[in-house]
Amino acid sequence: MLDSPARRQFGRIAALPDARIDLAEAALWIAAEEYPGLDVASYLARLADLASAAGERIRGASSLRERVLRLNDFVFRESGFAGNRDDYYDARNSFLNDVLERRKGIPITLAIVVLWIAERLGLPARGVGFPGHFLVRFDGEEEVLVDPFAGAVVTRAECEARLRTAAGAEVPFDPQLLDPTPARQILARVLRNLKQIWLANEDWPRALACAERILMLAPDAPLELRDRGLLFARLECFAAAEADLKRFLALAPEDAGADAVRAQLVALARSAPRLH
Repeated sequence: MLDSPARRQFGRIAALPDARIDLAEAALWIAAEEYPGLDVASYLARLADLASAAGERIRGASSLRERVLRLNDFVFRESGFAGNRDDYYDARNSFLNDVLERRKGIPITLAIVVLWIAERLGLPARGVGFPGHFLVRFDGEEEVLVDPFAGAVVTRAECEARLRTAAGAEVPFDPQLLDPTPARQILARVLRNLKQIWLANEDWPRALACAERILMLAPDAPLELRDRGLLFARLECFAAAEADLKRFLALAPEDAGADAVRAQLVALARSAPRLH
């Protein structure tokens, strides 16, 4: 496992109770592995300035919906944050420092901006890991859902329609899909997005770094143990690969990919160098 200031700081946050995790700080420490020496405090100060300005804009709003609409207008119109429709899979969309600099991101990183500001303003906001598209949910006298990629309020009916479009008309809508997502899972989703980008580019060391940090958040996540093991194998770290793949099988022996992992372990046993 990499030992760097950024990794140690991320590990410190990953060890906290979920309610004490600062999403923006953790996301910036994720970025700091890509940008060594990143001044995390300065980016948190930028967010604080945004929150202060947003507070002025929502002052006097008479309802939660009106406060959310004003917050949206500040973040997505006045401040210029927007979903990066031109290059959705640009890794910079997942690094919060780049999102703050470029004002472009993907749903989950834009949601982190909104969530951090909302928390500082005392607004009851939670992230929602809706399939395919991360949302922000405000709960008060009424529920207000925000699609940060579009910078707009959406209804439950619109969420149902999106699910049918993405998964098929026969898939029933489960209201639990709009339940709040814990901070630890939000960070894991940021890292999984990055991991998929690095895997697509066959950048095994960067993909491994993502898998390692996900496992700091969820040490016994079977699929992450499998992925880390396979990445270790690609990088010829055979003992580490074997340990992770065996742990995966112990935790998920009936998983659909278990047989392939067993075959991989046999192949590792044949290819791993022997000491004499």
